[in-house]
Amino acid sequence: MHITATASSVVGLAAADEGSMPLIPHWEELVFGLIMFAILYWVVAKKVAPNLEKAYQERHAAIEGGIAQAENAQAEAEAAKAQYESQLAEARAEAARIREEARAEGAAIVSEMRGQAQDEASRITESAQKQIDAERQQAAVSLRGEVGRLSTDLAGRIVGHELQESSSRQGLIDSFLTEIETGQVQPEKVGQSQQGDA
Repeated sequence: MHITATASSVVGLAAADEGSMPLIPHWEELVFGLIMFAILYWVVAKKVAPNLEKAYQERHAAIEGGIAQAENAQAEAEAAKAQYESQLAEARAEAARIREEARAEGAAIVSEMRGQAQDEASRITESAQKQIDAERQQAAVSLRGEVGRLSTDLAGRIVGHELQESSSRQGLIDSFLTEIETGQVQPEKVGQSQQGDA
């Protein structure tokens, strides 16, 4: 019921004002609207827009500052990374140098110890050779005396009397051994000398 009343009142108003256009505003309203628009424009232009522009500039500066800070941080991180890689390369080179020095020192120590061992072996060999020579000389002297004593005893038995005089006996022994050493005495077979005498 209410809808029909509204519709009928609109139709009644239209019929009453058939000579005027209801959609065209009155000039008073138009002037008032333009003045209000101008006031609103002035308020927005003087109060709202500067605040918005200021907020925009602050926001822009914050973003730009953040980007600059991020770029600075990235540059610092790159510099730190480059420094770290440089230090790492230096540490690796230092470790390789130390390894090579240790290897060279080890080789030198081994060489030195080998030389010392060879010197010690040579010294021991030389000492042993001297000791062998001394023992050989001592054995030769002892053997010479023993051979001389046995020879004189044997000669005394063959001749039938003992050779008492020690100086003649010692001279005989020395000359006999010298002849043996120089090769002047040739061994003869006992059977051949007897056949030659017969």
